[in-house]
Amino acid sequence: MNIIRVENLTKQFNGFTAVDHINFDVKKGEIFGFLGPNGAGKSTTINMLSTILPVTDGEAFINDFSILSQRDDVRKSIGLVFQDPSLDDRLTAEENLRFHAKLYGVPSDEFQKRKQEVLELVDLWDRQNDIVKNFSGGMKRRLEIARGLLHYPAVLFLDEPTIGLDPQTRAYLWDYILRLKREKEMTIFMTTHYMNEAEYCDHIAIIDHGKIVALGTPRELKKQIGGDIISMTSNRKAELKKEIEKRYKKDVKEKDGFLQIEVEDGEKFLPRLFNELTVEIDSIELRKPTLDDVFLSLTGRAIREEEPSDKERMRQRMQMRRRN
Repeated sequence: MNIIRVENLTKQFNGFTAVDHINFDVKKGEIFGFLGPNGAGKSTTINMLSTILPVTDGEAFINDFSILSQRDDVRKSIGLVFQDPSLDDRLTAEENLRFHAKLYGVPSDEFQKRKQEVLELVDLWDRQNDIVKNFSGGMKRRLEIARGLLHYPAVLFLDEPTIGLDPQTRAYLWDYILRLKREKEMTIFMTTHYMNEAEYCDHIAIIDHGKIVALGTPRELKKQIGGDIISMTSNRKAELKKEIEKRYKKDVKEKDGFLQIEVEDGEKFLPRLFNELTVEIDSIELRKPTLDDVFLSLTGRAIREEEPSDKERMRQRMQMRRRN
């Protein structure tokens, strides 16, 4: 069963097409990753799906409700965890949840039960009466997830849920996200800049320049690379690149100071490089393709190169306020 259906969804700003007639479905109970470089249209898409932004063309359905004609029903069907902090840190964890419950019409006789359920899920039950400003970044993120679950949404949107957290806290947070999927059969729609996190997704859509350029499971997407990845460095990088392209007719990409090529059988191809190339190689590595490689192959750049600066984030927020 598809709990999200997106049909030719389009958004234009003053003649600029930010999202260009995209189509995809999300199955009930899966983790769906939505990936793209900065400015590709992923935030615009999420804002349309959550009814924050009006649609220029197309349609989408969340939990069988139209984002065009049934906006209130859509909003009741979703939980949102924004990229930027959105808790009131002068209130306690319990007070933050209570305020959210009132906004979403959670019955008072149900609130205590739901509060305990969501706080226990994220291991914050014993901190419910603590002021949020004293929480760590990871605890605040977990509380935001608990708040997003309080009204029992059909879909939970997570926008960069682990950005700014240390690796250990990110790992703990993913334990909670996977638990949600396992225990609650929760549908999770998320964006992330961490490709290792995207491996947790059941399906991934990659968007670039407003268009969906790839859609599939992590395994299916990695198969599109077509083979193994060989990375190498040299003091004569430009000459090495030119020789490889001429001799082997291979597309040579550059990433993190390394030259990369994709080959069918890396173990057999490596000896040819050493025996045939005239330019000296300083170091070389052979590995299987990752989602980083898929992203680089499809968009021509690494996703971490596209992370916006604090200044860019502020500019985007100001633009969003003006548009609304």
